[in-house]
Amino acid sequence: MAPASRPAINTMESLMATTNSTSSGDNTALTPLPTAERLFGMREHAGLWFSLGVGLLVMQIGAYLVPALGFQSALMMIVLGSLLGAGLLAWTAKIGCDSGLSSAGLMHATYGSSFARLPVLLNIVQLVGWTSFELVVMRDGTVAMARQSGGFAPDYWPLLATLLWGGVLLALMAGSMVTLVRKFIGRYGLPLVVASLLWLTWQFLSKANAQGFAELGNKPGNGTMGMLSALDLVIAMPVSWLPLVADFSRHGREGKSALRGTWLGYAIANIWCYSLGVLVALTTPSADLVGALLLAQGGLIALGLILIDEVDNAYGDVYSGAVASHSIKPGLSVRQWGMGMAVVCTGLATVLPMHSLEPFLLMLSSVFVPLYGVILGRLGGVANVPAMVSERKVNGTAVAIWFAGIACYHLCAQLAPSLGAALPSLALTYALARASRP
Repeated sequence: MAPASRPAINTMESLMATTNSTSSGDNTALTPLPTAERLFGMREHAGLWFSLGVGLLVMQIGAYLVPALGFQSALMMIVLGSLLGAGLLAWTAKIGCDSGLSSAGLMHATYGSSFARLPVLLNIVQLVGWTSFELVVMRDGTVAMARQSGGFAPDYWPLLATLLWGGVLLALMAGSMVTLVRKFIGRYGLPLVVASLLWLTWQFLSKANAQGFAELGNKPGNGTMGMLSALDLVIAMPVSWLPLVADFSRHGREGKSALRGTWLGYAIANIWCYSLGVLVALTTPSADLVGALLLAQGGLIALGLILIDEVDNAYGDVYSGAVASHSIKPGLSVRQWGMGMAVVCTGLATVLPMHSLEPFLLMLSSVFVPLYGVILGRLGGVANVPAMVSERKVNGTAVAIWFAGIACYHLCAQLAPSLGAALPSLALTYALARASRP
């Protein structure tokens, strides 16, 4: 979602124009974006990443923190984890902006032009999976809203809802109605989503107050989750965007504004949505977050606005997947790849049991934490990153550190779950990559 300003609308329209005008013979993913096409300022970065940070999935994961932790402990981990995770996201955004390279370009610069195809392909697979999952989330929310409103919801409604949201995604990637959609979202969408979050927050704070806010706030957790494990869970959402952020930040005018805007926008959204999820879980215990939100006064309208915002998350996944695919096969433009991926993801969302595939997607995401530990260690502070893209075919040291980081991640998860897995593997890979940097 673009920020609520006319410059943001122009920026997003220029971004889509760049996407649609990509010539089939040029690999724009592995070359720096021209200065004339870099139009994002701090406001655009902040608005974009606030929008991408808002989502039902974020609230659902926030709800997992209780009753394992008490309210105060959960809130402390949410703030700390969001600041750390958004900081990593912002740091990567700055590297992407300074270099003008896409995420695939950063992988090529770090791991070598031949080996980088492996993480790029893994990224495409996870983006297809997460886009399909987003469509399922939007489908389930739409069906729940239809039933809550008292309307007739026959058995084929889930299929129709999936095709509806898939069609919206395809239209965005095709470029038709993009100007209309972006104008609406830019001028009205973001303020309305903020208003819906404020309304839901007020509703559930009122519920908490009626139930005894002091008692809820001081209630201890049951101890089934440690503080570091909770921190790991909070960091999971911002780091899941690491393989995408450079695809958008490369359109920025200046690296420091990309860093500040991305950090500010995503941190606020992550803190807000995680905290709201905790508040919902405390006041309305339910395995169905959507159902709990619908029980709030005005919840139907608020949930509808959040579902509209959810389209941005799916769009971000497809756009980044299209850029990654274009880096491997530049004979097809980013626009063509995006349209194809939108169709594939819609088809997958109609036939695959996506909720049962969520653990696989989370496991696949785990490889990108150490992957970006190496990228940050190798590229952070480097003046001429684009010159490293074709420097060598395989950077053996970087590859070995990445594999060691993956092993560290899963060993920590199995042998010392109370310590978390993301931070240890990230710290290890960053330290080794920094120390071994030429």
